[in-house]
Amino acid sequence: MTPAARVQTAITLLDEISAGSPVEKALTGWARRSRYAGSKDRAAVRDHVFDVIRQRRSLAALGGGDSGRQLMLGLCRRKELDLATVFNGAPHAPVPLAESELTAGRDPLEGAEAADIPDWLWPQFHESLGELAGRAAEIMQTRAAVHLRVNIDRITRDEVIARLAAEGIVCVPHSVATTALEVTEGARKVTQSETFKSGFVELQDAASQAVVEALKLEPGMRVLDYCAGGGGKALALAAHAGVEVVAHDVAPQRMRDLPERAARNKANIEVVTPKALRSAGQFDLVLADAPCSGSGSWRRAPAGKWQLTPDRFEDLLQTQREVMDVASGFVSGKGTFAYATCSALNAENNEQSKGFLERNPDWVLESMQTWTVLEGGDGFFVAQMSRGL
Repeated sequence: MTPAARVQTAITLLDEISAGSPVEKALTGWARRSRYAGSKDRAAVRDHVFDVIRQRRSLAALGGGDSGRQLMLGLCRRKELDLATVFNGAPHAPVPLAESELTAGRDPLEGAEAADIPDWLWPQFHESLGELAGRAAEIMQTRAAVHLRVNIDRITRDEVIARLAAEGIVCVPHSVATTALEVTEGARKVTQSETFKSGFVELQDAASQAVVEALKLEPGMRVLDYCAGGGGKALALAAHAGVEVVAHDVAPQRMRDLPERAARNKANIEVVTPKALRSAGQFDLVLADAPCSGSGSWRRAPAGKWQLTPDRFEDLLQTQREVMDVASGFVSGKGTFAYATCSALNAENNEQSKGFLERNPDWVLESMQTWTVLEGGDGFFVAQMSRGL
């Protein structure tokens, strides 16, 4: 595919997504229909689509509208590409730009539009991050780095760096967590590498790893990952020697790949259903990485910020309160309850923790930590609480 053909494909896919198709479904469907497209073509088209979704509002301003063609026009302008070369009318390429398209478009307005944040959410985002809000929003307009978690109970970071380098994958240590590496070259080779297949590394955001590192884990502890999802944190918990890990999710199908991942990591994790959890007893530590806006990880899942509405946000806040109240009931008398989100918003973080303590005056706050995208990972939050015995 020519560069211009890749742009035209992205235009078609963006229109399909705007009509209601989920992003991954649209991309996967196109790849299956387009056997002629090589791996570099698929990667380039995917990058175009995700770049646009991350920057949809500001690119709509630059391109003069929100159709797939106008959004890609905005992206080309932002990247300072030669428009005549891209919109050249060749087979499979976009048709040449009309005079009205050449004169349309403007600079994004300062604030929510330039930051690519919904208007209703910008005040909360700005209030939560303060003077860092603008820079954080700017970072969220870009692609997230690929991070790996080293299973340091089996291998050192330096050994992993050397092994991956021999497989054409370049990594450097990440300062947010002692287990974290950032892939600087060869990211698309990771899952096919022998280092990955042997379970020496796992794909996991650096700040997500930092959340687990922040927990007070000791040998002999029984730990529940209450909202396990795909199981990234459960795997990180299980990497600590002598820790018994139980993974649970209200939607067990989310954990369907966890047994396979655990086997690859040589991790011992018991996966339980909600019904089985009721008879599982109590735990020394319960981690509840609750459903949230995902505002700390919008670089990876940018469609989420455009799908979020005020009503949906209120529903999430209520769900978080329910998760906290239920999950904390599995904590043993002297145990710890850790509430976490991948959100950058105070309403989901500090305020929810404060609300839990107000509803449960016998509990006390032990610690509270926040990671922002300015530190090189996703935005994360964790509060650790215990009964004031």
